[in-house]
Amino acid sequence: MADTNYDLIVLGSGPGGYVAAIRAAQLGLKTAIVERELLGGICLNWGCIPTKALLRSAEIYHYMQNAGAYGLKAAEISADIDAVVKRSRGVAKQLNQGVAHLMKKHKIAVHMGTGKLTAPGKLEVTGEKSSETLTAKNIIVATGARARDLPFAPADGKRIWTYRHALVPPEMPKKLLVIGSGAIGIEFASFYKDMGADVTVVEMLDRLVPVEDADVSAFLEKALKKQGMTIHTGAGVEELKATATGVSAKIKGKDGKVESAEFSHAIVAIGIVPNTENIGLEALGVKTTKGHIDTDAMCRTNVPGLWAIGDVTAPPWLAHKAMHESIIAVEAIAGNHPHAMDVRNIPGCTYCRPQIASVGLTEAKAKELGYEVRAGTFPFIGNGKAIALGEAEGFTKTIFDAKTGELLGAHMIGAEVTELIQGYTIGKTAELVEDDFIGTVFPHPTLSETMHEGVLAAFGRPLHI
Repeated sequence: MADTNYDLIVLGSGPGGYVAAIRAAQLGLKTAIVERELLGGICLNWGCIPTKALLRSAEIYHYMQNAGAYGLKAAEISADIDAVVKRSRGVAKQLNQGVAHLMKKHKIAVHMGTGKLTAPGKLEVTGEKSSETLTAKNIIVATGARARDLPFAPADGKRIWTYRHALVPPEMPKKLLVIGSGAIGIEFASFYKDMGADVTVVEMLDRLVPVEDADVSAFLEKALKKQGMTIHTGAGVEELKATATGVSAKIKGKDGKVESAEFSHAIVAIGIVPNTENIGLEALGVKTTKGHIDTDAMCRTNVPGLWAIGDVTAPPWLAHKAMHESIIAVEAIAGNHPHAMDVRNIPGCTYCRPQIASVGLTEAKAKELGYEVRAGTFPFIGNGKAIALGEAEGFTKTIFDAKTGELLGAHMIGAEVTELIQGYTIGKTAELVEDDFIGTVFPHPTLSETMHEGVLAAFGRPLHI
């Protein structure tokens, strides 16, 4: 009979869950992980990773269509959506197998089935053929979240999609409606536009990617309109109905007028719902806020021995936040003294075209909090590498405390900024000031020079603009 008693059980194997299990095993804890579907969770199988595979295909297709701009010729260019999706699923499968290998390598017991807390330190796992009860002094809940449906138009997978349907489309949409312009919505809008769809984006708030700095939002809207997208901000979808041949929608604009429009498909990207139902939280008296589990700085819930990490807890709902929380929780369980999470130092990335990346406060938020601000912006058109790449669209913006020189925030839009933002994130985490950035040597020619110039611009001394 398999052993069912552990030092730690992790419920959910997404980025937070599987990293928690690995770190626990490294620290010598006898560890089990419980997963009801696929190792790697939503992010690896149905989120972060396969979407980036799709976007890479769309990026290459875009370059092929614009080969002439680089002095090249490409003839008879076409896209095969089925082949693109097949590659994306292959990438996800490879990484899923990688997580399975890591579980085996670290001698972590994997229990496939649906987990439910039945008492402190007890978890019932129901599989396809049987059930068993696992016990542990500590349990980490890492059950993640799922897409939120429109209450009046639930996704059917045929005409009305969530991100999961959009990853494996039954057909290529001709005229696509995207509802919501957060990272998920705008990435799919970008992918399908580059693949040839006519795309319309509807955002309820007054600007696209509303969590970003206002300058980034304005630049993105201009860029997407230039690409041919139709953008409605301060607008809402009042009615959405699937038909045999498409989707009919009623869109209320910022002027209050309601207009009818027809689309072939719609993607609903209006947020997430935490996976907290039917896992036993109520019976244990676990405190939640709007469905998300409440935790302290060390990821403890109000129930001794019960911890929670990732999308099932408070925002920001990002895979890398879940991973970092998993380390904090496991280190605390092991009796160490980890540093608490500082959400101001968590970077955010959106992989549309052009890419967006940011960390820390927006300029408006910094002013709202009472900071005397020094902000500077450096455009990519002033960067030699960006021009050579044919990617001169974008800018880097930095925000400093004028009194102390502390970096308060950095906001970037343009080519490969998702790879660049970590430089600012390290700087914020290390509490560097403007002289540290200004005195750093940046290699030439690189896109990273825009980061140096962005700091120089905040202090009135940019060199190349």
